Amino acid sequence: MNVSAIDWAVFWPPVRLSLQVALLSSMIAAVFGIAVAWKMSRTSFRGKIFLETAFMLPLVLPPTVVGFILLVLLGRKSVLGQWIEAIFSAPVIFSWWAAVIASVVVAFPLVYQTMKSGFSGIDKDLEDAGRSIGANEWQVFRYISLPLAGRALMTAFILGFARALGEFGATLMIAGNIPGKTQTVPTAIYVAVDSGNQTMAWMWTGSIIIISFIMLLLTRQPRDGKA
Repeated sequence: MNVSAIDWAVFWPPVRLSLQVALLSSMIAAVFGIAVAWKMSRTSFRGKIFLETAFMLPLVLPPTVVGFILLVLLGRKSVLGQWIEAIFSAPVIFSWWAAVIASVVVAFPLVYQTMKSGFSGIDKDLEDAGRSIGANEWQVFRYISLPLAGRALMTAFILGFARALGEFGATLMIAGNIPGKTQTVPTAIYVAVDSGNQTMAWMWTGSIIIISFIMLLLTRQPRDGKA
């Protein structure tokens, strides 16, 4: 690989955009994932299993299917798409916000499942003890449940970030591949390989491997310094 042949002005924009999209979408997915996981882990109702299955669908559906559904829901001919365009004076499709939406959808199942496992592992007696001394549900969640599920929260955020960072199919469907605007690292790699630019393809591949490795390594840090 000829490093001197790398066009850094071309290399950095997809990396920056991917990091921005992954960070924002993982934060949004974390907020929704935490709220839904806490509620679902503390309630039981008819049809719960079907709702949870629906939450997990983006994890197993082909990304192009997810992208197509989002395209139908957010397209300029849809009610929601027209409503968004009327408010922001611009369509959401083929914008970097479309990439964020796609990443949130595909990252949510990982965040949700991780946080649900974290909340399910909390001793309910501790939460009941908080309620017995007058704490309301928000205080129980804020001061007892969430701190006790802290490790699960960190893992959920990092897994959501890594999943959003590598999102390709759904992003390509609704955000496109516009250099400097919606082109993320995965779509940039696809174009580089398709055009025969192996140097740039390897550089972008290396960058996303390094970032993903670091993020996943953080989830495997031992507790209390123990391996």
